[in-house]
Order: sequence, then structure tokens, then C-alpha cells
Amino acid sequence: MNFAAVSPERLPDLLRAMPKTELHMHIEGSLEPELIFQMAKRNQVQIPYSSVDVLRAAYAFTDLQSFLDIYYAGASVLLHEPDFYDMAWAYFLKAQADNVVHAELFFDPQTHTARQVPMATVINGLHRACVDAQTKLGISASLIMCFLRHLSEEDALQTLQEAKPYLDKIIGVGLDSSEQGHPPEKFERVFAQARALGLHVVAHAGEEGPPAYIWGALDVLKAERIDHGVQAMHDTALMQRLAQERIPLTVCPLSNQKLCVFPNLADHNLGAMLDQGLCVMLNSDDPAYFGGYLNDNYLQTFAALPLTATHAYQLACNSFEASFVPEPQKQAWRTQLDACFKLYGA
Repeated sequence: MNFAAVSPERLPDLLRAMPKTELHMHIEGSLEPELIFQMAKRNQVQIPYSSVDVLRAAYAFTDLQSFLDIYYAGASVLLHEPDFYDMAWAYFLKAQADNVVHAELFFDPQTHTARQVPMATVINGLHRACVDAQTKLGISASLIMCFLRHLSEEDALQTLQEAKPYLDKIIGVGLDSSEQGHPPEKFERVFAQARALGLHVVAHAGEEGPPAYIWGALDVLKAERIDHGVQAMHDTALMQRLAQERIPLTVCPLSNQKLCVFPNLADHNLGAMLDQGLCVMLNSDDPAYFGGYLNDNYLQTFAALPLTATHAYQLACNSFEASFVPEPQKQAWRTQLDACFKLYGA
């Protein structure tokens, strides 16, 4: 394929149009201020913000923890199954507009069960939206249950136990929330139990935490994908391993910028990771809070970095490769991708 034939002027339109998957998106992080206020009124929940504009103005984060404080406050409006459905459906409509063909959504049950919201309410609402996304929008979707790493492993073990009746509705487990001071090794037992149940395993590592956390996620938790992983660039041996074993890194550029991991998108190491052969792809993380959904991440990152149509093609292919779907489906998406690139001159 002649990637050089794609003109710089047409590249933004190609980025918007090309099929892609999203593998690092916290569904609670897609809860827009307007929907937060709508649900707060519907459920008679008091939130510490007087208006949509005041809440949106609070989205000035200095690090991961400053974001999480607002994130958990927003999640307090989620009480009933329709709330979880409506939140996920709003995301799927945006995903359809961004030509997302498949999404693997993170959700944080402990954020809700701690407020006495039943596990069934959370999972059933989200799962129903996933089913409708396939039938009504043509987007395949699945759920990955994340453990909050600032809580204890005992709490995570209890969460896994509560989720056992609903294992047919989730495909894997993950690890998120405050990274610093909470190494992957803290959750060795619960991840071993999840693997024994046949669940896929992913983990946030190397966003604010050191490369050692990525090693721990791989060797102790047996993670199949690393969420973020941008600090791997500081460890040559780790970079070599990630490249040789094709371990996916679900990178989220706008999130990294918003949380001050990189001062500016122009400082991001995405291009360097691609050039070193890593299986990286773009994702939106918590798009309602970080200033953009998946196409926004593509458009702003490509505008800030010296990236080309070749990089775009590789990012999309990597997103297919890293997804937890059968190989024939991945190949069908590659065929769609090729057709899209040819349409734009490649």
C-alpha cells in the first residue's frame, strides 16, 4: 500500500473515517456533565456543583489523584440499572460517530457497591447497552471489570466473588485507580483467581508509576495488555521485551497531557514507541474529563507529532491485534481498513 500517496490535507479525514477499536475506556469516565446533572435530578442526588459550567470548570487536574476525586463524585449519581445503560449508550453513540467497530469497556464495580448499589445493577445495565450496541449500531462490545488499586486485595477478592454469577457478561479483569504506592504485586492472588476462571487479564501500569510496575504486571499478574505503559521508554530491556513479545500498550495521549504526564502533546513518546516496533494504539481513557473521544485523540495527537498515514495504519492494525476477539473478525477489520485507505489514495 502506498501510504505516501495520502496527502497531509486528507489525513485528518482518513483518521476520522478509518475503522478502529477502543480498548482503554473507563465507562464511568464517559459521564458528561450534562448527563451527571440529568441523573442527579432523576435520582435526587446532591452534587457539590451548582451548574454544568461550574462542574466542567473543575476539570483542571494536576495529577491522577486530583482527577479521581472529581471522577468519584460524578459517579455518585449512578444508582439504578437505567443509569448504567444510559451512560454506556451515550458513549456508544459517540463511538459510532468515531467509526469505532469494537470497544472493550472498563467498569469499576467497587465505586458503586461501596454505595450499596448491587453488582447486578451495574453489570446488567452495562451489558444490556453492549447488546444493543451490536444490534442497533453494529459495534461489538464487551466488559472488563477493574479492581481499584487504592483499596485492599481483600476487597478485590470479595468483588470477584460477587461477580461470579455474572461471568458470562464480562471477558476480563483489570487494575486501575491511584497507581503510585500500589504496585501490581499487591493483587497477585486475585488475578490468579481471575485467570483460573478463564478471564482475560489487563492492568494499568507505567503511567505515573515506574517501569518496575510494568514488569510486575507482566510477571506477577500475567497481564496480556498494559494500559498506558508510557514509562517503559525509560527501561531498554523492557522496551525490547514489549517489542519482541508484541505486548499491547493501550496509550491515551489526551489523558497523559491532561494529567501532566507529558506537559504537551508535542512531548509525547507515542511516535518513538511506534518506531521501536511496540504494539501501541490510541484510546480515550476518560473522555468526558480529558477533552475528547477516540477521534479527538487521533486528530490532536497527529497534529502535535510528526505522524503519517503509515503510523495511522499501524495504530489501527495494532488496535485490532490487541483486542480479545477471534482472528477471523480481526482480519475482517483489516480488510475494511485497507478499503478505507485505498479510498483516501493509499
